[in-house]
Amino acid sequence: MRYGSRYRFSNSYSSYFPPAVKWLLISNTAIWLLSFFAVRFGSGEVFSLFALSPRAVLGHFAIWQLVTYMFLHDPVGFGHILFNMLTLWMFGMDLERDWGSRQFLKYYFLCGIGAGICDITANAFIHNLDTRTIGASGAIYGLLLAFGMLYPDRTVLMSFLFPIKAKYFVMIMGAIAFLSSIGTAGSRVSNVAHLGGMLFGYAYLRTRFLRVDTGKLIQRYQTWKMERAKKKFQVYMRKQGRGGPWVN
Repeated sequence: MRYGSRYRFSNSYSSYFPPAVKWLLISNTAIWLLSFFAVRFGSGEVFSLFALSPRAVLGHFAIWQLVTYMFLHDPVGFGHILFNMLTLWMFGMDLERDWGSRQFLKYYFLCGIGAGICDITANAFIHNLDTRTIGASGAIYGLLLAFGMLYPDRTVLMSFLFPIKAKYFVMIMGAIAFLSSIGTAGSRVSNVAHLGGMLFGYAYLRTRFLRVDTGKLIQRYQTWKMERAKKKFQVYMRKQGRGGPWVN
């Protein structure tokens, strides 16, 4: 699959900190801190209203949970929020610099909402409607996929230690998410959502570039149609004996 030159390599050490990534980092961290202290003081249940629940979305039409669940992370430990925010920072900055903030946020929320839809569908299929899913991992995995597809030969650090090309890193993360999703439905941090974020991200990127190719095909068809009409007109003029140098 080929991509246009508009997806250029950015200077990873640029002093410019893209605003969308910055505010996503701030908002996610702030909400996590609130939930962290809320749990310690016995009022953490209020945050469960914003976690992704298949029963709430399907039974009570709580559509907002497809967005709010992305801003919630495990308030008990640091690993969940730390992994997601570090990954957002590492892979999201270059994407936003190249795409622009509006396009970046559109893609981010598309992957996150798509991941939530996959999670609800999977849990509804196995009649597990009371599970609650939290975390931005679906959107984060969508960013990983986009980075691997647009910058396949960029070197990244797997586990922050081992250098590896981005395309192989994404393949490994996708395989881990797939294997981990088998038999783990009902987890608050859903591996099905990870896969869903990658699938929606892939579908979006494919559609975006196929749209460009389709435009070229339409343009070629219109050019061919115009040439065909000219030839028919020339034949008609010759039959009428009125051909002239202005017919071309």
